[in-house]
Amino acid sequence: MPGSDAVLSKAGRSLAEGRKAVTSRTPEPDLIGIYLNDHLAGATLGTELAWRAAAAVVGTAAAGDLRRLAADVAEDRATLREIMTMLGVPVRHYKAYAAWLGEKAGRLKFNGRLTSRSPLSSLEELEMLQLGVAGKAAGWRTLKALAAQDSRLDPGQLDELIARAQRQTQILEELRVRAAAEVIAAHRSPGLDRPGPRPG
Repeated sequence: MPGSDAVLSKAGRSLAEGRKAVTSRTPEPDLIGIYLNDHLAGATLGTELAWRAAAAVVGTAAAGDLRRLAADVAEDRATLREIMTMLGVPVRHYKAYAAWLGEKAGRLKFNGRLTSRSPLSSLEELEMLQLGVAGKAAGWRTLKALAAQDSRLDPGQLDELIARAQRQTQILEELRVRAAAEVIAAHRSPGLDRPGPRPG
C-alpha cells in the first residue's frame, strides 16, 4: 500500500536520524587519559621492580647504581602523576594496583633455584627494567609531541625526562652485561664434568 510505504520510509529516516544524534552525543574516549594511565601502571611495576632489584644486591658493586636508579624511577612516576593532574587526567587506581600485584606475583617465577635467588634473577630483572625504561622514554616522546598542541606541557621538562631515560638505559646495560657474565660463569656446559678417556 502506498500509504504504508510512506509511513515506513518516514519511520526509517527517523530511526537513522535518531541513531546519528545518539552517535554525535557519545563522547570519544579520552585516549590520552587511557594512554597515561597505562604508562602509570607500567611505572608502578617498574618502581617496585627497581627497589626489589636494589635490595637483592646490597653489599655488591651494583648496589649503589641500583639504589640511585630505583630513586630515579620512583621520581619519574611521581612526575607522571603530576603531569596527569595538570592535564586533568584522573588516575585509574585499579590499573596501578593490578601492576603492583603483577610485580608481587612475578617473584614466584622459577629461576633455577627453589629457596634462593640465582644470578638469573638479577639478569632477568635488569632486562625487564630495560624494557620498562624504553617504554617510559617512548611515553615522554609522545608527550613532547603533544606539547606542540597543549601549552600546559613543558617541552624543556620533557626533554630532560627523555635524557634521563637515556642515562638510565646506559646504566642498566652496564649492569646487565655484568649480570650476564655471572650467569655465563655459573653455567656448566653439557659434558663439562664428564671424565675424558683414560690413557691406555
